[in-house]
Amino acid sequence: MGQIVIAILSALSLTLTATTQNIERAFLQNNAKLLYSYFPERSYINIALPEPVSFSDYVSNQQAYFLFKRIFSSYTTFQFFSDRETIFIPRRTVIFKARWSFLDRKTDNQHVYFIYFYLTFHTDGINHREPVFWKIREIRVEVI
Repeated sequence: MGQIVIAILSALSLTLTATTQNIERAFLQNNAKLLYSYFPERSYINIALPEPVSFSDYVSNQQAYFLFKRIFSSYTTFQFFSDRETIFIPRRTVIFKARWSFLDRKTDNQHVYFIYFYLTFHTDGINHREPVFWKIREIRVEVI
């Protein structure tokens, strides 16, 4: 029984690592489509971004995709690296923290933030396609 629990935890850890690496890749490549694959299909995502983006609302996965597509077309990410301290909280949720630096293409101003992704564990038992176990439920930003 103990080996089964260890195997499950190991699999969750590996999928979490892949998820955080893909989120990092999405920001570094300014790729909203890659980020979109981690938005939940049947629930809303709480996104709160300060100046210069100035956005705070609950949005669908498609609205979040278009928001990040607009962000990535207006602001160029030049640094995105994770804080290796992932916080586990109850109810199958993890907080992934990263440092995000980007350049405003219009003003050439640089912005540096801590960005927090609240990730929730999901299984894909319905479609039997390749699963994405972790979905972004919330994105919050803190100015450094």
